Amino acid sequence: MKLSNFNFNLPAELLAEYPAENRDEARLMVVNRKTQTIEHKLFKDVLDYFGEGDVMVLNNTKVFPARLYGNKEKTGARIEVFLLRELNAEQRLWDVLVDPARKIRIGNKLYFGDDDSLVAEVIDNTTSRGRTLRFLYDGSYEEFRAKLLELGETPIPKYINREVTPEDAERYQTIYAKEEGAVAAPTAGLHFSKHLMKRLEIKGVEFAEVTLHVGLGTFNPVEVEDLSKHKMDSEELKISQEACDIVNKAKVNKKRVCAVGTTTMRAMESSVSSSRTLNAFEGWTNKFIFPPYDFSVADCMITNFHTPKSTLLMMISAFCGHDLMRKAYDEAIKEGYKFYSYGDAMLIL
Repeated sequence: MKLSNFNFNLPAELLAEYPAENRDEARLMVVNRKTQTIEHKLFKDVLDYFGEGDVMVLNNTKVFPARLYGNKEKTGARIEVFLLRELNAEQRLWDVLVDPARKIRIGNKLYFGDDDSLVAEVIDNTTSRGRTLRFLYDGSYEEFRAKLLELGETPIPKYINREVTPEDAERYQTIYAKEEGAVAAPTAGLHFSKHLMKRLEIKGVEFAEVTLHVGLGTFNPVEVEDLSKHKMDSEELKISQEACDIVNKAKVNKKRVCAVGTTTMRAMESSVSSSRTLNAFEGWTNKFIFPPYDFSVADCMITNFHTPKSTLLMMISAFCGHDLMRKAYDEAIKEGYKFYSYGDAMLIL
């Protein structure tokens, strides 16, 4: 499989700028690998495909307001700063992306807030757009984090061509988000409502939670024709023993294990035993899944519709089978399914 196998034309009007009014009423395409068939449903119909003892594995990462706007000292130029990861809590060091990057050099200071209550100094260049910042703030660490939350904006994806609204802070968060640390939402989970989760629970479906803090690397375009040469950014991962016990019991009992989202699938595939069971893990993963690939844990998955040439699309191809994935995407475009973060969903059985 080469990069060119994952290209397709996506009409601009199929990019979802707003989610469905009710989370669980987005459209759902059900793709059956065994029968090679496609059905059209609503997301809340996932209820019909799961029963007692089946397990849905969720990524409980929580998006933090990672986009800040500051002004450069002396010139006052407006600079966007996207917080990627905290490097050192004590020294308040962060890896960030800056835009426009050409104006930002080591030694520059950036001022944030109407009253310049937060200042950062650029101490390193990491990539063409990447910088390391040291934040200068007089208060305690808790007060510093509160200041970041106050000044930050929900990091909705760049392709959404509109201003961020206060509603986005809730829209761009799964209802089960707990562990703060992601700069983008694990979007397949955005379709779940409290009501739908309750109905699944009543049916006897169990939930296991893992934490994979989604970084921007997940969305970096692949630029090499030979996929084996693409390097994924590392993302922080935690899988508890409790989650392993729930998943492994379902596998022993021949029940369905459903990965909710590509991040959940990557998390599980990053920590499996030789006997194809899930292992507890705490650390980092840069696992890149592309065809051909033999999946060890989940036997079905819920996902959104992804960008051409993206690592996410490559994983779907590996799980679904490339021809069936292409057929499903052709049909999604023909039927007007909405793509990306706020778009519609796919259940692959």
